[in-house]
Amino acid sequence: MFKPFYRLLIELTNGRWSSILLKKFARSPRSKRVVNRFAKAYRLNTEEMETELSGFPTLHDLFIRKLKPGARQVDPGESSVVSPVDAVIEDVGYITPLSEMEVKGKIYSIVDMLGDKETAKKYMDGVYMIFYLSPSHYHRIHSPINGKVERQWTLGKKSYPVNKWGLKYGADTLSKNYRMISEVRTDSGMVAIVKVGAMFVNSIETTHTGTDLKKGEEIAYFSFGSTIVLLFEKGCFSPDPAISIPHPIKMGERIGVFR
Repeated sequence: MFKPFYRLLIELTNGRWSSILLKKFARSPRSKRVVNRFAKAYRLNTEEMETELSGFPTLHDLFIRKLKPGARQVDPGESSVVSPVDAVIEDVGYITPLSEMEVKGKIYSIVDMLGDKETAKKYMDGVYMIFYLSPSHYHRIHSPINGKVERQWTLGKKSYPVNKWGLKYGADTLSKNYRMISEVRTDSGMVAIVKVGAMFVNSIETTHTGTDLKKGEEIAYFSFGSTIVLLFEKGCFSPDPAISIPHPIKMGERIGVFR
């Protein structure tokens, strides 16, 4: 009973005009009035921000805040893979031979997520990891690996919630939401970085130029809470066995190693 009600509610509130209004407000000077209340409500760590709270002209600027140098340490291990974001790891698992993954009891198609069968084939029997960013998290995205971007593309239009309720009850959020996909070649194998848009706000802004990625380097940012999905080619990556689900993590912390 809850699932159809949840989907109907989201459909009614996730329209073009509601998205425009939310985005317009967050970027307007009027939103400065809620910056302090937002920071307090979500218990933001103001000590690590590069800019003082009073210096954010809009709510959007607070969403995409930068941190002070040294606020995050990137694991230096030569074979380590690090978290691309501050987030909660919601799931870790293996992609089936049918190019599917099970998240919160729901089956997602890697073919639908990536947009074509040939691309999805590379990740059959490989590992997936899902990172959820709430509105309280630091929204900038960093490269989890050293490598070279071979292809980047976008898919989807609307964006539905990607929190635990969205993953469980939503209509294929990870494979239907607006998303930007970067496929990266590493010395150990292929990795897909799937940046998934959140409810209402589809904005995923790229900040990196060129094709060479360095572990820990900023590559993009979300304009609101959202999700990152990492897909690893079969046999190239082992997740850290210390990770339990759900698992809070900071950008730069080790999530596993290349084999």
